Amino acid sequence: MNHTDTVTTVLVANRGEIARRVFASCRRAGLGTVAVFSDADAGSPHIAEADAAVRLPGTAPADTYLRGEAIIAAARAAGADAIHPGYGFLSENAEFARAVLDAGLTWIGPGPDSIARMGSKVEAKKIMADAGVPVLAELDPAAVTEADLPVLIKASAGGGGRGMRVVRDLAELPDQLAAARREAQSAFGDPTVFCERFLETGRHIEVQVLADRHGTVWAVGERECSIQRRHQKVVEEAPSPLVEATPGMRERLFAAARRAAQAIDYEGAGTVEFLATGASGATGNVTGASGATGNVTGASGATGNVTGASGATGNVTGVSEATGSSADGEFFFLEMNTRLQVEHPVTECTTGLDLVDLQLQVAAGARLEPEPPPASGHSIEVRLYAEDPAQDWRPQSGTVHRLALPGRVAAFEVLREPGLRLDSGVEDGSAVGVHYDPMLAKVISYAPTRGRAARMLATSLARAEVHGLRTNRDLLVNVLRHPEFLAGNTDTAFFDTHGLDTLAAPLADAGAESLSALAAALADAAAHRAAATVARGLPSGWRNLPSQPQVKRYEGDRGAHEVRYRLTRSGLIADDHPGVVLVAHTERRVVLAIDGVHRQFDVARYGDAVHVDSSLGPVRLRAIPRFVEPSAHVAAGSLLAPMPGSVIRIGAAVGDAVTAGQPVLWLEAMKMEHIVKAPTAGVLTELPVAVGTQVELGAVLAVVTPAESGEPSAPADIEE
Repeated sequence: MNHTDTVTTVLVANRGEIARRVFASCRRAGLGTVAVFSDADAGSPHIAEADAAVRLPGTAPADTYLRGEAIIAAARAAGADAIHPGYGFLSENAEFARAVLDAGLTWIGPGPDSIARMGSKVEAKKIMADAGVPVLAELDPAAVTEADLPVLIKASAGGGGRGMRVVRDLAELPDQLAAARREAQSAFGDPTVFCERFLETGRHIEVQVLADRHGTVWAVGERECSIQRRHQKVVEEAPSPLVEATPGMRERLFAAARRAAQAIDYEGAGTVEFLATGASGATGNVTGASGATGNVTGASGATGNVTGASGATGNVTGVSEATGSSADGEFFFLEMNTRLQVEHPVTECTTGLDLVDLQLQVAAGARLEPEPPPASGHSIEVRLYAEDPAQDWRPQSGTVHRLALPGRVAAFEVLREPGLRLDSGVEDGSAVGVHYDPMLAKVISYAPTRGRAARMLATSLARAEVHGLRTNRDLLVNVLRHPEFLAGNTDTAFFDTHGLDTLAAPLADAGAESLSALAAALADAAAHRAAATVARGLPSGWRNLPSQPQVKRYEGDRGAHEVRYRLTRSGLIADDHPGVVLVAHTERRVVLAIDGVHRQFDVARYGDAVHVDSSLGPVRLRAIPRFVEPSAHVAAGSLLAPMPGSVIRIGAAVGDAVTAGQPVLWLEAMKMEHIVKAPTAGVLTELPVAVGTQVELGAVLAVVTPAESGEPSAPADIEE
């Protein structure tokens, strides 16, 4: 590639992980870097990694990362001559791209006209249809009828699940439209939404494209991103198992993606997203990667035959008017992302390309080679979120005490040998707030085969030290080890099909958690002895004569644990673990011999939170104090804030009668709306908050006195 050196310093108009990712490629290219940051991000690692940083006063995205004029002013102040938008925020905002160019700066992305043409998903579908790319028909929200249900509401100006709502009851449509518009406005600065028929299942396949200004368009490779929660991707991989197993499908996908890019004179890196048939778990039966044959319903009504991943044939109802008979599978245009994707590392690892560096070069006027390099091997990426899948994906906030994977792990590098990569926006000690997306990191594996890539990634995640916030780590490992995932049978209904409760179950079973609690108690005893000022060499609780056991209590995911033990001259005596031998113990590490097998437990304590990592699975415990402060008690019927956030709507007043499950108020946190519902029928007797009130985790939002005096209230129900 010929490189025109016109860029010297790049400002990244973004935060966290993607800012650090772009900085890494800039450093490798010898370019200077500038960061911008909100007040909420004042301690973010991306600031320290830049050559210069400029504050954007405020915390909300609308006051900071969505203020194009402030970002351009920051570039001028810091001497940057180019702006990279990352993803999210202003990355697909044509007016911002145009303003950057008008300011005499280099825009590292597609031209404003291309962004504008794809910026409206409604108009984008019309353009794609004219270009010969099959599409899903869009629906006017005002014209949706019962016959159209279920429908999916989507934000026209953005993605990532923001503004998306599934509506199955026509009576719910107005409220859901209003909520979707509020989220879209908050996340993208544009409240425009539209509807399309919701497909219960399907395969989400996307093609990475790269184009220069000289007419060369690459289809670099495809990715499969079918495993999603709330329309946001969780597991991504390259290549797609479905495409790999379906003859001729890749060629047709690539041709459609190139047509899409050429139709809008595209320049730079982008992604064309498709919904493909052939998914397992669809309506009826369908041939997936493992070979079951039957019927599958798509989205609209044109019927043809399709072969799933294994080659056996069934019937499929197509998704648009343009479908017909095919032995290779069908796919349909969803949208084009005119930016870099979160999941771009899996394409980098399978092609050897640094996509950010190529963005920089294309923006500087360089020419691409006639053909992209061939792909090889397999790469899988998972998104590690600060959220609790078992509690309806409730986002978490707080401190990341520790995030570390075992062994040698690359950071923001293209893997060319089997290994692991960690792209993270946080470090040990980082605070995760409520203003932005709760993704902590992306963990990526690369290996010659899909099975090995999945195994490496699952093992590394299971043995990782993830301390502080509750995360979706256990869910990710369970997915990667699931037989249907390993068989390539993934679709957008994966969590519904295989049971979220099962997939979100802790990796450590009840026995492992009990042993971990014992290890935590012994580590705590060692810590007390290490801090003792007298008789430090004596065991904790030592007596000349036999006495009562030491007692420590913990609360874990599997239940409560009362650890009763004594350290005697002859060794450990643990009431619930006869035969367990204490080999060694310090305040950070305990070695136990269990049925003759030595196992190491690494123990870390942060206040009353205890994390125990071992080969039996990671365990998080809460040390229960012997005495509880009176101020820690709350009134029965209290609705507590499930996370820090802002009250944006009140649904009842003091004195109102409420029914169980009735919305009482709405919180906004992490760019999503969360409904707090009454836990039981009764009367709203206290409401200490108002619209605009900022609340902390655990704050009392309201009190519902049960209809029947003395009847206990359940915890408040939360819905996002």
